[in-house]
Amino acid sequence: MDVIQSVRELQPALRRLKAEKPDATVGFVPTMGYLHAGHVSLIERARRENGITVLSVFVNPLQFGPNEDYERYPRDPARDEAIAREAGVDVLFMPSAGDMYPREPMVRVKVGAMADRLCGASRPGHFDGVATVLTKLFHLVAPDRAYFGMKDAQQVAVVRRLVDDFNFPLEIVACPTVREADGLAMSSRNVYLSPEERKQAVILSRALDLAERLLTDDGMTARELELQLARKIREAPLADIDYVSVLSYPSLLPLEGPVWRALGDSGDRELIVALAVRFGKTRLIDNRVFWKTEGEMRHV
Repeated sequence: MDVIQSVRELQPALRRLKAEKPDATVGFVPTMGYLHAGHVSLIERARRENGITVLSVFVNPLQFGPNEDYERYPRDPARDEAIAREAGVDVLFMPSAGDMYPREPMVRVKVGAMADRLCGASRPGHFDGVATVLTKLFHLVAPDRAYFGMKDAQQVAVVRRLVDDFNFPLEIVACPTVREADGLAMSSRNVYLSPEERKQAVILSRALDLAERLLTDDGMTARELELQLARKIREAPLADIDYVSVLSYPSLLPLEGPVWRALGDSGDRELIVALAVRFGKTRLIDNRVFWKTEGEMRHV
């Protein structure tokens, strides 16, 4: 595995690999590090589908607000390198913030209305930072496919739109959320939870299970579903709800009236039930994307 720590060294290393494997496609897994089994599942899929696998580990300052956890965000480069090596990564790109942004960026990517809902509503500028850094990374790596987890479903929607709008010649591959045995979505931020917060955080996946049951009712409205899920989450005393939202997916449009009927009018074929809940200082997100086919409801 090649470990590259500067922008200047990355493209020559990739050219060498491509010369050795001229017919190989490049699979790219961009991460902020502190790798866990969810990241490894993305790497494994990238390896199955491509001849060259590139992993980036970079905590991007542009996507953190002034009162967010950029400085506290968990980092362990040595551990990440060991996991990447064990997972079979070909190129591990681990630049510093100073190397990625040697000066204040004069040009940034601005994401439109789809960034104003869900996480974007409480984290203004977050998705601008995501889109800006991914634009840089896509140009540097020039992958054929890039792999993202559906735990960040809004991010997946934004990245797909970025690729479409900027005509990047790559495929975005969305992969299912990887969960702990009790249902909690894997996240680098889970390490912040106290034992009691960790115990109560499973309420997010239980709320999504409830959503699946409630959505079998064709008359269920987005508003009623949001209210019932909020009541479920409040069964956990430490839960502080940021949002509970039911929207069309991937456009993230509101659904008025019975959700399945409204979805047909939205232009989308799927709906998302998305949650963001704080436990102490730790903000967790989770979601489930649903669709109907031949009268049967399915989800990611």
